[in-house]
Amino acid sequence: MAEIMVDVKGKWVLVTGASRGVGRQIALFMASRGANLILHSRSLEHTKEVFKEVSETGVQALQVEAELSDPGSVENMLKTIDDSGVQVDIVFNDAAVQIAYRTEYFKTPVEDFTQSFMINTIAPAMICYHFLPKMIERGFGRIINTTSGIRNEPEQAGYSSSKAALDKFTTDLSSVIEGTDVMMNITDPGWCRTDLGGPHAPNSVESCVPGIVVGAFVDDKKSGRLFHAQSFTGLSLEEAVKKAENMY
Repeated sequence: MAEIMVDVKGKWVLVTGASRGVGRQIALFMASRGANLILHSRSLEHTKEVFKEVSETGVQALQVEAELSDPGSVENMLKTIDDSGVQVDIVFNDAAVQIAYRTEYFKTPVEDFTQSFMINTIAPAMICYHFLPKMIERGFGRIINTTSGIRNEPEQAGYSSSKAALDKFTTDLSSVIEGTDVMMNITDPGWCRTDLGGPHAPNSVESCVPGIVVGAFVDDKKSGRLFHAQSFTGLSLEEAVKKAENMY
């Protein structure tokens, strides 16, 4: 059993990309631990099902929409959250897009990079910049940014480089909160069978739990780490937290 672990009951958790795949797994798990959810997708229509599922567990939930490729849309979403009066304690920047798989990678269009960076790097950065100062002021917060383990695949250069940039952003920014109870870490769900990962991925989407959420529960004041979700598959949450806190 871990000696210390965050109790998320009653805390508000923002999950981007909550309507399906890994984001949906995060939302369902956090609801099972008593956390309230802010469920993001591109359209409120997309989160109707997961909204119903988490609400049936007895927690509170809100739906928000934003096209993450549009900074104005992201700003509107953040304003909607602020105007709701909800205090966001935990953020999972999970939403991402993999534009294309370019077998002729020397002909990769610029748009692969601009779209990937807007959605996978810049939108999460905007969200971090918005909520991190509020967390620092209150003395508590958790931000978990989702990365990718793709390596040596120029066919997916836009996607993988945008994730590498998110990693760098996270580790650099997390240096200002190191040693505090505001923690920012990185998680990699592994290659899972999702709309993004495709049907031939080796791991079920359910296998990313509890590793994908462990960054919300660790309580050791350390930031800038990378948690590989598949390293925690089959563990209880308590076992996963203990393993995570002993890894670094």
